[in-house]
Amino acid sequence: RIFPHLGWAGYLVDWPGPAEGERPPAYVICLLDRRCCQSPESEARIDLGIATQNLLLGAAARDIYGCRIGSFAPDISGLLQIDGSRYKLLLVIALGRAAEEVVLEEAGPDGDIRYWRDRQQVHHVPKRPLTDIIIAPGSPPSKRGSQ
Repeated sequence: RIFPHLGWAGYLVDWPGPAEGERPPAYVICLLDRRCCQSPESEARIDLGIATQNLLLGAAARDIYGCRIGSFAPDISGLLQIDGSRYKLLLVIALGRAAEEVVLEEAGPDGDIRYWRDRQQVHHVPKRPLTDIIIAPGSPPSKRGSQ
């Protein structure tokens, strides 16, 4: 009942998401408890990123893969009976067995990290190289993708 309320792979504009039979069997709903959050929401989102990365790494070690989804219909909170006065839905994690081949590859010189599919439906995910992300003391930042 959650699936139709999620936005899947925004860069793949003609893809409506996994087909019937390939859809995730489990979802983790990540909520911000407004009563417990004493810091700005931006700090809570950092914690959420750390926690969900650990969850996804632990799942992958068990051959279960996942996708963080931050695009969902506003009515999903009502569907899930989330008390909006207390909780804010921040993220949905879809979990299941891999149904496609995913290739991680280095982003091109333009720094474009938009994922895409080839004719064989292989999902290509460009990633920035560590030399662009980690700046050593005294080193100039990379010029890649700065045009």
